Amino acid sequence: MPSLALSELIGAPVYDPSGTTPVGKVREVALLPQEDPNRIAGFIVKTRQGERLLTMKSVSDMNGGVRADSMATDWTLYASGEGMLLLERDLLDQQIIDVYGRKVVRVNDVDIHEEIGDQHIILKLSAVDVGARGAIRRLLKGVVPSSALRTMMDRIPPRMIPWEFVDLIETDPARRVKLKTSLDRLSTLHPADIADIVEELAPAEREAVFQTLDEEVAAQTLEEMDPKLQVSVLSSLDSDRAADIVEEMDPDAAADVLADMPPDATREILTEMKPEERAEVAELMTFEEDTAAGRMTTEYMALRSSAKVSDAIDMLRNFEGGLESVSTIYIIGEREKLLGQVPLAKVVLATPETPLMLLSSRHMPTIHPGADEKKVAELFDKYNLLTLPVIDDEGVLTGVITADDVINMLRAKL
Repeated sequence: MPSLALSELIGAPVYDPSGTTPVGKVREVALLPQEDPNRIAGFIVKTRQGERLLTMKSVSDMNGGVRADSMATDWTLYASGEGMLLLERDLLDQQIIDVYGRKVVRVNDVDIHEEIGDQHIILKLSAVDVGARGAIRRLLKGVVPSSALRTMMDRIPPRMIPWEFVDLIETDPARRVKLKTSLDRLSTLHPADIADIVEELAPAEREAVFQTLDEEVAAQTLEEMDPKLQVSVLSSLDSDRAADIVEEMDPDAAADVLADMPPDATREILTEMKPEERAEVAELMTFEEDTAAGRMTTEYMALRSSAKVSDAIDMLRNFEGGLESVSTIYIIGEREKLLGQVPLAKVVLATPETPLMLLSSRHMPTIHPGADEKKVAELFDKYNLLTLPVIDDEGVLTGVITADDVINMLRAKL
């Protein structure tokens, strides 16, 4: 089936059954995303009597211009584009997210696919052109004869992104709801890839992305971003939305970003958080960032000395912390004193009735809360650790440092 470029449609003559003289020109091409996110709903036509909406149901032919099967006076007067996605206004020269390529790109033109319906023509948005071909086509339109321009375009390799791989960034919350735009495709990417994409955006666009993402995905993405941008993003959000995201972050990461924010903003976010999460993060904020306590998380798995493997399996099933914390199960006694630790591999291989203490590792490196980052890195390197328990002077388990914490720590030094 033939395809059309948006730049070719804009300005195209429009005819009604009254004769061979155009009654107007195409000013815009409109979608109604609430009804169909791919199908063109109609054209905004500029006529001598004002702008009118020509729906696709009234379009009979697209050869040599747009031809309608009804009189121009019968077309609806166009008042506003509310609820409409207008392709020239909302796509051309706009930044979009290429989910497949995991990057932000600028739209140079739009590819529209033409189909023949039972009674009228069907147009569907098929791809966006982000290459030189679309830019040159628009630049030379009206300067070079159409036939020569098409020949030139055939020689330029296309750089097209299928519409199903595109996420739009809508900065206006009210309009985002009306258009039913979301970032469902973006949410399927790894948080690190989302973070790379978001860091390319302008502040207003970053805010729009974090307003739309699911809280859990937003939290994971925020953890992967540069600390300065973390502060910028959270500061741009309402305190209740920011609190929802911070609650989903690892407590140590949440404490780090809140410690970097202005005190008033931090207090507002903490106030909006649930009491348990607030207390956990507030406690971590009291530690110096460059110490073991400042790097630890309070999300870890710990069981009493009487526990069995079956208890550990149950805990694993219900654990809501990060995956990096599940490599080790800690055994604690009275007053939360650390008695031992069991690697996950031993738990998986043992029978359900096996006491955890029988599986506890003989050698158990630990670190004091006040130890510096150099000592943390040395222990991880020396013993090839995945996790490192932090214990106080009385042997109480206060938190755990995970390998990803150390990686982030070392990366900050580069």
